[in-house]
Amino acid sequence: MGIRNRPARNHWRLFLLTALVLWLPAHQPLAEQARALPTTSVILWYRNYDSPAIKALLDLALRKTPEYGPYRIVRSSDMNQGRVLKELQNGNSSVVQLANVASSPEREDALLAIPIPIDAGLLGYRVCVTTRKMLERFKGINRLADVRERNIRFGQGRHWPDTRILRANGLDVVTHPRFETLFDMLEAGRFECFARGVSEVAFDLELKNNPDLVVEPDLLFSYIMPSYFFAAKHDHVLAMRVQLGLERAIMDGSFAVYLDTFYAKPIEDLSLSSRTVLHLGNPWLPAEPGELGDEVMQQMRMRIQLGE
Repeated sequence: MGIRNRPARNHWRLFLLTALVLWLPAHQPLAEQARALPTTSVILWYRNYDSPAIKALLDLALRKTPEYGPYRIVRSSDMNQGRVLKELQNGNSSVVQLANVASSPEREDALLAIPIPIDAGLLGYRVCVTTRKMLERFKGINRLADVRERNIRFGQGRHWPDTRILRANGLDVVTHPRFETLFDMLEAGRFECFARGVSEVAFDLELKNNPDLVVEPDLLFSYIMPSYFFAAKHDHVLAMRVQLGLERAIMDGSFAVYLDTFYAKPIEDLSLSSRTVLHLGNPWLPAEPGELGDEVMQQMRMRIQLGE
């Protein structure tokens, strides 16, 4: 099934000040002034706050920018992905200020995208979480056509960009607005594959702590879908601070240490390089991540030895 990718569009770019100060350490008088500033609260979407990897990366970015003053990261109230995006779009900074979600052209139009893939692009590599009794359904699959012929159904969030990507590739998708409910639906046999990013699946299964839930061992679904931090359109200062902090972390090597800390073991445990890779087209490609973001994604592809 042919999928035509539309051309990538230009990102909203943070102010040139980012480039000007990237290589400069915080000036001592400025740093002293920053310490005198009141503590800034950054309200992070609860799903991201509860993820050790995502919370740690935001903390790293904020620590790399001491000239902005002290900070604390606050957990938002529970809300599904559709609502958190609406709250950001409406500028409700008392409810949530920052969320890490998969990018899409619509999200980049409505919000401020910080165009550095937080997991170096691993979200676009998906494995199936399934149940032990359904593992047989996946044996011998070598092509997307095999997935369709066996009527493998995929569970996804109603507001996730993955949902329409999977459907555009001719796959059957069952949706629900709440992430937690999708696991209940999988256990009840409503679908066979809960497609999860290789950067998040280990944490998901640890959180569920259900021995009947397993990762299918042979398949890897691949499509381009970077995952960014998003802020409200008006929140330029926070967006600039996070982007600057991430860029500094990439340049000084601490971003690579972060990737090793949180993702090296999942990559090894999932044996990605030995899996059958099924490539999916994404007709709704977001804009290019920029030079630094593209570099970290290329390095990750080389690391997992998929030869893409």
